[in-house]
Amino acid sequence: MNNERSRLIGIGYRMLGSYSDAEDAASEALVRWYRLTDAERDAIDVPAAWLTRVVGRICLDMLGSARVRRENYVGQWLPEPVETNATEGATDPADRVAQQESVSLALLVVLETLGPAQRVAFVLHDAFAVPFDEIATVLDRSPAACRQLASAARTHVHSRHHFVADPREHDRVVRAFASASAGGDLASLVSVLAPDVTLISDGGGHVSAARNAVLGSDRVARFVRGITAKSTDLDWSIESVNGLSGIVIRRNGAVFGVIGFDTVDGMVSSVWIVLNPDKLRHWV
Repeated sequence: MNNERSRLIGIGYRMLGSYSDAEDAASEALVRWYRLTDAERDAIDVPAAWLTRVVGRICLDMLGSARVRRENYVGQWLPEPVETNATEGATDPADRVAQQESVSLALLVVLETLGPAQRVAFVLHDAFAVPFDEIATVLDRSPAACRQLASAARTHVHSRHHFVADPREHDRVVRAFASASAGGDLASLVSVLAPDVTLISDGGGHVSAARNAVLGSDRVARFVRGITAKSTDLDWSIESVNGLSGIVIRRNGAVFGVIGFDTVDGMVSSVWIVLNPDKLRHWV
C-alpha cells in the first residue's frame, strides 16, 4: 500500500495545499480501508477508486475547517512547498508535464481562491481524471452539478493562472534572479522582475515576514536586497520546488526558507517566500 499512500498524499496535497494535512488525510483513508471486513474489501471492485473517494471526502471536510484556521493566521498564508519529483511515477512526457503543472505553487495559490467543493471537483477531475459520477459520491451532488463545479473552477483558474510551457526557461529566469540578488546591483535585480511583480512572504507568526504583499519591481527588488544585505549567514541554492526551479535558503545547514516563483515572458511575475518552520519540516 506504499504506492497507494503516495498517490493519496498527492491528491490530498493538491486539495489542501498542506503536505502535513495531506499525510493525515491519506493515513485516515487507509485506516478506514483496513477497518473494513475481508468481505467488505472483497466486494470493492476497484480499491484505488474507493480510496480516492474516501480521501476526497476527508479533504472536503478538512478544507472547511482550514478556512476558519486561515482567517486567524498571522500574516499572509501560502501553500506548503515540497521538494518533488515532477514525474511522480509518470513515464510519458505529456504525463510528466501535466503532473508537474498540477502541483506547481502558482496553481496551488490560485486553488486557494476556490470554494471547497469547486477545488475537490477540479483536482479530482482535471488532475486525476476521476469521472464525474465518482466525484458525485464524494460531494454528494449529481454528476451534472459536479461537472458545473469543475467547469467553473477551470474557468477561474485559467483566468488567474497561466501554464508553464518551458521549465528550462523558468530555471534560467530563477538563476538570473538568484545571481542578481547576490550581486548587490539593484538595477540588475529590477531587470529580471516584471513591472507588476508581487512578493508574498509567510512567516506564520513564528518568523519575521512582511504582513502584506509587496508590489512592483522596485519595491520587490529593495525588499529582496534588504534580506540579502542583513542576513549574510544565509546560503541560497537552486533546487526543485513543487516541480520547478526555486531557491532553498539554509542557515548553518538547516532549511530556513523556501522561495517559489512564477515566471512570464522571461521575467519573474510572482515570488512566494515560505519561512514558517511548520511548513518546512519535510525539507532537509
